[in-house]
Amino acid sequence: MNPAIIIPTYVGTKRKMPSYNVVATYDHVTPLTHQGELPRCLASLRDNDVDIPILLLVVSESGVEREASLKIREIASAYLETLDLRVFDAGILAQFHTRADQLGLAAIKEGISLTGYGAVRNFGLVVAATLGFTEAIFIDDDEVVGSPDFLKQSLYGLGRLSKKGIPVLVKSGFYTDRKGKWKSRASRAWYNRYWEQGELFNRWITKAMQAPRLSRSNVLYGGLMAIHREAYRRVSFDPWIPRGEDLDYLLNVRMYGGGVWFDNKWQIQHLPPTERNEAQRFKQDIYRWIYEHRKLEFSKTQIDLLQIQPHSLDPYPGPFLENSITTRVFLTALLRTIGRAQDRQGYLKAAQVARREAKAYAEMFCSKYFEFQLGWAQTLATFEVDPQLKALFSEGTRVAPQLAASDVEASAPAVGAPATASAPAAVSPVQEIALNDSLAHRGIKPELLDFELDLEALGIDIGED
Repeated sequence: MNPAIIIPTYVGTKRKMPSYNVVATYDHVTPLTHQGELPRCLASLRDNDVDIPILLLVVSESGVEREASLKIREIASAYLETLDLRVFDAGILAQFHTRADQLGLAAIKEGISLTGYGAVRNFGLVVAATLGFTEAIFIDDDEVVGSPDFLKQSLYGLGRLSKKGIPVLVKSGFYTDRKGKWKSRASRAWYNRYWEQGELFNRWITKAMQAPRLSRSNVLYGGLMAIHREAYRRVSFDPWIPRGEDLDYLLNVRMYGGGVWFDNKWQIQHLPPTERNEAQRFKQDIYRWIYEHRKLEFSKTQIDLLQIQPHSLDPYPGPFLENSITTRVFLTALLRTIGRAQDRQGYLKAAQVARREAKAYAEMFCSKYFEFQLGWAQTLATFEVDPQLKALFSEGTRVAPQLAASDVEASAPAVGAPATASAPAAVSPVQEIALNDSLAHRGIKPELLDFELDLEALGIDIGED
């Protein structure tokens, strides 16, 4: 075994990023002026003696890529004595894309990038494959590892055969909230009559928690999943899924003949920020479920794919993959305009989306995934044996001090150039001044405050509020 942990971290000028790009709208973003949740996550890995490489993928708002990279490198530099941290930012991505062009693979740029949940995870898999990691363990930056056995639990059963002789190549654990609860905070409000995600999810997980340790799963937690090389070499994430790329990956794996497993002993504490725009989140869910339904319908026209029947994923998420999904989201949007009057305009827009935009988006993009996936295995095989990419990802990404925001892209060696290792150094005051100066030019006040978290129980992100 040669595992690595992969942590995407999202950075912008403020908590709420613009929502004009349905793919580049994220559940939570760390502002440049806040410490965010990443330090807490890294501290938990350090405190529990996690001693494998940790790959940080810096997803930034357009226009602040350098500042975002500098910020994450500053945070990472405080943990270098105990953690093997490597940062992959926009500068590294640009050099990777240049090399892909040289290899005749320019078409992969949209599907392997630092924009959109699926494309970001694909970039993580490309790095893992190129560096020879046999297991990719994904966690999120707003989570906390709570046990010295975390790595052991992560790898339990992975790459082995089940009792029935089925290979376990993709598995998921589960989230707990601040109080250690693993159920979603299901809302029984009247306006959620047609949107009972939390309740249906709780039915599924209650049964899964009582099953044997490893059982076939209906869900995949993006913040706690492990993918063996034999799976990630064959199946990619969908770069065009607006959100829910984790559950979508489960569907992809099934369509291509595999399966996902649930490990009811593997857990992580999920402590998401409490500032959430529920109307915007619901809009993303509309795009997501209509996209998934269209994708499954399109897959029926492909002779090389296994057919997925929605009822095979009951009690959750089966009902949200049925033909009734458009009616379901439209009625929910209308009911919420009454039940959540404070967000009335947001839900009115969501109702309009359900009728027009989400359908058009699904029609336009769902087939693109299958075109992308068709060449995924060969693409990864090409990257795995390329010495220039191996050098880029091996040495050019190690955390090193940056004296100014403008130096971030220069921190990685040019593709094809000899790599030189730099000794880690402590964060200097010059770095902070450089970041603050850069923010000042954009009219952003550098307050660098820790983000306050809700002290009450926090619900599982997959469920309804």
